[in-house]
Amino acid sequence: MSVVPLMFRDWWDELEFPTRTSRLLDQHFGMGLKRDDLMSSIWNSRPTVLRSGYLRPWQRTSGLQKQDSGSTLNINDEKFEVILDVQQFSPNEISVKVTDKFVIVEAKHEEKQDEHGFVSRQFTRRYMLPSDVNPDSVTSSLSSDGLLTVTAPMKKLPPPATERVVPISQTGPSSKEDKEKKVETTTA
Repeated sequence: MSVVPLMFRDWWDELEFPTRTSRLLDQHFGMGLKRDDLMSSIWNSRPTVLRSGYLRPWQRTSGLQKQDSGSTLNINDEKFEVILDVQQFSPNEISVKVTDKFVIVEAKHEEKQDEHGFVSRQFTRRYMLPSDVNPDSVTSSLSSDGLLTVTAPMKKLPPPATERVVPISQTGPSSKEDKEKKVETTTA
């Protein structure tokens, strides 16, 4: 029964009237539209249906993965690093906080006028610190081209000791001599 709609639908409708969802919500607000912003939303929203009638949504994600999300997270043996594109904000509109195990980056500016009209922006990003990072060691820097970099070094663990020399301490007369003296006094 559930296969009937797939068998009797008009396959040409998908090409002529693609799904009307829009990718305009993914744009960087206030940066203006490019020609690809409009056309890619039409082609990327078209469902990928194979001849068998099965929907394969993961085939559509390849186009979405190419879009820049505006942040990069790098975690390796030496450091924890977050790089954010915050060029739309002035330095006094950005804050970086460390609470518990999280780094929280917030930016907000009220309505401003630009070449496209009025725009206001706000975002909050929260990143969980790895357990190897000391929260007090988190630092941030803002480049002149609007890249905010938040870094923290990983804690250096001492190398595992494979062999350890145990010192011997001397405590005075030997316990063997004490036992012999006790035996002699009890037998006498």
